Amino acid sequence: MTETVLLVGGGGREHAIARAVAGSEAAELYACASNRNPGIASLAEGYAEIGETDGDSIVEYAESVGATLAAIGPESALNAGIADALDEAGIYAFGPRRAEARIETDKAFQREFMAEESIPGCPDFATFEAAEAAAEYIREHDGDLAIKPRGLTGGKGVRVIGDQITAEEGVEYVLESDYESFVLEERLVGEEFTIQAFVADGEYRVSPAVQDHKRAYEGDEGPNTGGMGSYSDATPELPFMTASEYDAAVDVIDAVVEAMPEYKGILYGQFMLTTEGPKVVEFNARFGDPEAMNTLPVLETDFVELLVAAREGESLPALSFAERATVCKYAVPDGYPTDPEAGAKVAIDADSAGDASLFYASVDAREDGIYTTTSRSFAVVGLADSIPAAEAVVKDAFERTGTEGLRVRHDIGKPELIKKRIDHMDELRGQ
Repeated sequence: MTETVLLVGGGGREHAIARAVAGSEAAELYACASNRNPGIASLAEGYAEIGETDGDSIVEYAESVGATLAAIGPESALNAGIADALDEAGIYAFGPRRAEARIETDKAFQREFMAEESIPGCPDFATFEAAEAAAEYIREHDGDLAIKPRGLTGGKGVRVIGDQITAEEGVEYVLESDYESFVLEERLVGEEFTIQAFVADGEYRVSPAVQDHKRAYEGDEGPNTGGMGSYSDATPELPFMTASEYDAAVDVIDAVVEAMPEYKGILYGQFMLTTEGPKVVEFNARFGDPEAMNTLPVLETDFVELLVAAREGESLPALSFAERATVCKYAVPDGYPTDPEAGAKVAIDADSAGDASLFYASVDAREDGIYTTTSRSFAVVGLADSIPAAEAVVKDAFERTGTEGLRVRHDIGKPELIKKRIDHMDELRGQ
């Protein structure tokens, strides 16, 4: 039987999902998003420009194309209950319903759930419904804090006292921002990493660890972004981790799935590897962007077969990943994220990328070519036997075409930055 899969979303993450679906021999792909992603459009049988939170129109389009499965990319769609709407229409959505998606969309719920269910790796935290109360807590607190607005912020709302800002700037942030409710929690010190799990019917299957790079500029400087790039190794763990530390993070995912057996879709655990083991920075209820572009290209298991097993209530297939390292680097418009300049023509395409893979994110496809918008433009991904070799593949792709009007964090995946991570953990461990 050929499955008809509807993809919701039009970013780089969704382009990676589209490739995974298109790579199945038993699937037809349709897509809908508020923007027209040229990479997804080239793979899909049909593409409708529909807002990711417009449940009625998404269901109507899904029914018109005879969708039998749906894959939901962005958190905004999950927060809007798109999985609920599709499920209720008889179209299985691989993504959590709105109630379970709160593990991402409501940071206060996330921490309270962890505390109530004794999920390991939960930092000390406090929640506040009023900005003034949060500001007073910061003034009186002895020690550094992570300041998190309660709801969705596109990966750009967190501020960390002692790293990005001072305590005085933290008070100013909560009082002057547009956010009202906050979670304040202990600052975690270590190295961040992500593990993404495929979850359905109380089962889960995990993928290799990935390290994202949120800061805008090389050397981990500048403001936070949606993610400037990421890398994974040819092993499940990363170079600064041990296998037992990877397993300890998986134990956290195990505890979440046990406590929330109705969860389905991707459960993304973002961890800080500390001297006490992995602590939870946050959970997301969908693939990471850019982490999906590290994980899905090395997934050898048929992605659509996995979705079918989830829909049918069958045991999820064991996942097979190629033993390849990956490096992903985003190209963003000059000035991103504070004052981005749109309108630069994108020189790279699939033919000019060499051995690298190209994933479009937010671009403007015109008759004479593809141009940047004010968001992240596209990602280039290299696969190889080692992280430095994968980084060289990406470097070659950018050198072929240049990056005029664009900015790239070229240090992602470089040996110097990897060693910095290793040395940091060694120092924390006292080695």
